[in-house]
Order: sequence, then C-alpha cells, then structure tokens
Amino acid sequence: MIPRIQKRGQRTIGLLSYLYGPGKFEEHTDPHLVASWDGNAPDPGRDPSATLKQLQQLLDQPVANVEQADRPKKHVWHLSVRNAEEDRTLSDEEWGEVARRMVAAAGIDDPEEGAGCRWAAVRHADDHIHIIATLVREDGFKPDLDHDAARVQAQARALEVELGLRRLNKGDGTGAKRPTSAERHKAERQGRERTAREELRETVRRAVTGARSDEEFFDRLAAAGLLIRKRAAPSGDLLGYKVALPDDLNKDGEPVFYPGARLAPDLSLPRIRERWSGDAHDNPAARQQQAPRTGPGAPASARRSTASAAWQAVLVVEHGDDGVAAAHIAAAGEVLDALAKTSAALTRRELRDAAAAFERATRSHVRAVRGHDRALRQAARDLVHGGPALGRGEDGATTAMAIDMLFFLITAGAHWHARKGHAQQAEAAARAAEHLRTAYQAAAAQPLSVLYQRGRRMSRPMLQRQTVLLREALPELAEQILAEPGWYALAATIAEAKAAGHDPAALLSDVAERRELGTANSVSDVLVWRMRRTADLPADASHVPEHSPVAGRSATRGTTTKTSAADRRRNGEEASRKTR
Repeated sequence: MIPRIQKRGQRTIGLLSYLYGPGKFEEHTDPHLVASWDGNAPDPGRDPSATLKQLQQLLDQPVANVEQADRPKKHVWHLSVRNAEEDRTLSDEEWGEVARRMVAAAGIDDPEEGAGCRWAAVRHADDHIHIIATLVREDGFKPDLDHDAARVQAQARALEVELGLRRLNKGDGTGAKRPTSAERHKAERQGRERTAREELRETVRRAVTGARSDEEFFDRLAAAGLLIRKRAAPSGDLLGYKVALPDDLNKDGEPVFYPGARLAPDLSLPRIRERWSGDAHDNPAARQQQAPRTGPGAPASARRSTASAAWQAVLVVEHGDDGVAAAHIAAAGEVLDALAKTSAALTRRELRDAAAAFERATRSHVRAVRGHDRALRQAARDLVHGGPALGRGEDGATTAMAIDMLFFLITAGAHWHARKGHAQQAEAAARAAEHLRTAYQAAAAQPLSVLYQRGRRMSRPMLQRQTVLLREALPELAEQILAEPGWYALAATIAEAKAAGHDPAALLSDVAERRELGTANSVSDVLVWRMRRTADLPADASHVPEHSPVAGRSATRGTTTKTSAADRRRNGEEASRKTR
C-alpha cells in the first residue's frame, strides 16, 4: 500500500473536477465517495441531485468562516492511496476504513476531539482512492501536519498486515524522489518508457562512474547529450548544476531542468565530489600508476581488475567499519554501472537491471567514508576506459569471472543492510544479486563448457588424483563438489594451476576459506573462477594447449597419452610461461 501526499493546492473545485471526471486517459470509472468527515457528504458520483459545487462549498466552509488573513495560502490537502497490482480488490467499506485511518494518522481528522478538518475520499478505480481535505478545522484552527508523510506511511504498514496485502519495506528517507503522476503521464504522451527524471538519474549516475574531477564529470554529461546549467558563487566557485533532456520541454517550449539533488540525494555536486575526494588524482605519480589501460586486451584486463577489487571488498563489507563498508557498497554501484555500460549484448540487459536495482542499496543514513574504496572506483574507471567487451573469448570469460565475484560482493551488501535494519536497501541488493546470477549463467556457459570437456577427457588415474587432492584440501565440501557437474571444470583448473607451478591444495584451501560459499548455486563454479583469478590463469581456456598433464587423453585419438617425466616438466614450464 503506497500513500502519497501530493502538492497542496488552492482550488477545491479543481481537484474535485479531476477526481470525478473521466481522467486524462479515460481511466476513471464509476467515481464515488467511500467515506467523508461526517459520513453524510453529498456524492456527485452516485446521487443525481448532488453537485460538485455543493461538495466543494461544504468542504470549504470552515475556511470561509475564518478571516482572510488567517486562511492558508494553499488550503487543499490531497492524499492518494494505492495498492499493488497483486493485491486483492478491496471493497468500498474497506477503502472507507483505510481513508478514516489515514486522515487520523496524518492529523487531518481526530474523531475523539470532534474538531478535525473536513475531508472526502473518492474512489474511481479498483486499486486506489484519493482523499481531499481543507486545512482549517471546524473550530477555526489549522491542523498540525508536521511529519504527516511519515505517519501515513506507518499507518500503511499496519493496514497491509490487517488487510492481508503485500507488505512493503519501511523507507528511511534516503530513496530517490519518485516521478510525479504528471511526469508519468507526460512520458506516456511522448512515448517514453521512463520519465525524464528517471532517464536523467541513470545518465548522471553513469557519468559519475569512475570520474575524478568536475571537468571529467561535466564532459561526460555533455557527451551523453544532456543540457547543463552550472550554478556558481560570486567568487566563481562552482556550487551546483542542473541537467535536462533536449526534447523534454515545458508548456513554453523550454527544457525542463532538474538539479542533481532532486534526481537522487547522492547526486548533488557536493556529494558527488566526496566520491573522488579520496582518489589519488592530485598525486601525479599515483595518477600515472593508475592510468586506465586502453586498446586490445583492455576490456579483459579491466574485468580481471574488477574481480580482484570485488574479491577484496567482500571482506571489508563483512568485517569493516560501517562508514568504510558503506563506501564500498556505494562504489560497487559504480562498478555495476560501468560493467553494464561496457558489456556485450549477451549480458547487458541483466547487468543494467542489476545496476538499476542496486542503486537503492547504495544510499543509507550511514555516511560513506571515502578513500578506502579507491580500488573499486579504479576498477569502474578501468571498465569505462577499457571500452566495450566482446561476449566471447577472454573478454567473455573474464566477464563471467567479474560477475561471479560481484555477486558475492552484492550479496555481502544485502547482508550488511539487513543487519543494520535497512529493509529497502537489503531487498534492492537481493534483487540485484538475482539479476547478476542470471547474467553469470549467460556469460559462464561457454568458458565453463570448455573446461568441463577438458575435465571429462582427463585420464581416470589423473581424475582420481584430483579427487584425492580435493578431499584432502576441502574435506567438508568435497562430496558436494564431486556431485556437481562443475567438478570436471574444477578438475581441469586444478591440473592447469599445478602445471603453472602452483600448489593446488593450498590454492583450493585459500580460495574456499576466505569468502563464504553458502549463497553459491555451484560451489565448483565459484572455485574455478577464484582459482583462475588467484593463479592468474587465462579465464578463457579454449586457446590454451591441452598438455598431457592437463588433458590426460588425446583430443583427436581418444587414447591415454603416455609422457615422460622430462616431457611433463617441459609441458609444465611451457604452460607456466603462457599463463603468467
């Protein structure tokens, strides 16, 4: 149940005309009263003898009875209450009780005092009502409406339980401003899928990703085609900005500008500057060291860096100070935006949905302590400057690796928010994780298939040795892993790591113990990516020669291949050179 207090107005008759009218798109059906201040107000919808003028005069009577100087400039209070699509249809009697509870919670009416404001609740659709009230009480005093929005929200949560409706999470005031009904209707008229406010919010959010200065930020906004207005102090110092879509015009044909703070609380210029305040861009040596790589191989390299940064960030979110954890969660949002922007069509849709969902999880009342999140912000920057990735080869495989690591980081963020009681943020992070899970399945299918086939082609003795090694390294997880289809891909990775000169048992133990595995659909898949990242093995094994220590059987003849110790050593040295 979503209650929304609309802007206050001056004309009672104007709002009544809309509520009882056909609607802007003929969407209003059977407008009628379901409740009023005394239960006897005339209903122009069901009573042929009643008129809108009569109802308006009764509602406005307490206002007319006070001196002109004491009247509120905007005396019309308007609340809409809407149910979710999946909720059952409430009866008129139930909606009437909802209306009475809402006006009492807001401070509009107080049945016990007997001196509330006059109000009426109009229903013109199955799923919502509108409540109109005039802001002068029967005794001439004006109601106390401080925190009326918070009070009606609390009442909505109670009504959801009592009426068996979908239960929404309690907000904390850190969410982005929702589009108004006027903005939604305008978007529909213009044929837009989203409102101008929503498009601008996403565009600005992406422009912030990995940016390190005002100049870079505004250059990105301009490159995205936005109109920009900057607000400067008399000294010339930049104080703020507004943005607009070139084709979003008002009735006078002028662009409609939105300040950054009205797009989202963390998109004001001061809050944006906090992101790069901890970066090392003022240090020329550090700037040179962190210059993003470009050209061939850059997308894959950026995704490897992203996987490494996400891997380290999980531990911070799980065990770090709240302010540092909040900074890492916010920076994870930048990484998701960058990954979505630069990924191939195979994963782009799910990654965009993940980034859009996680946006709500990046803000809470825990103020982020910037600077410690530098590695994640650098990863986001590398992704943006590395350019678009292909959906195959090393690009595609490292995309799967990055998504896999990000899944655990986003899941850690959901757990952190849940521990803090941030219900909306925890739910948003959980939704983002599900989108990442789907994107991972698409990205990982081909590279894991290659490893799976290699594992299946391994000789029986070789596979038995890998099984013994697994049971010794991970005794508590071994049987679960051996039952998974991904075991063969892990066996091939273990062999490849050994050929590259690593201790596979120590490597397995390290990657399994340092982060949780309980949320993984396939533990073996997770260990594959963690081992390949830690051992610096190619994410895409399709072009790695199938040396006998790894393959075990000839791919062309299907027979067991016998090799000497010298051959095995030579093959291992060659694999080591190729994979480092």
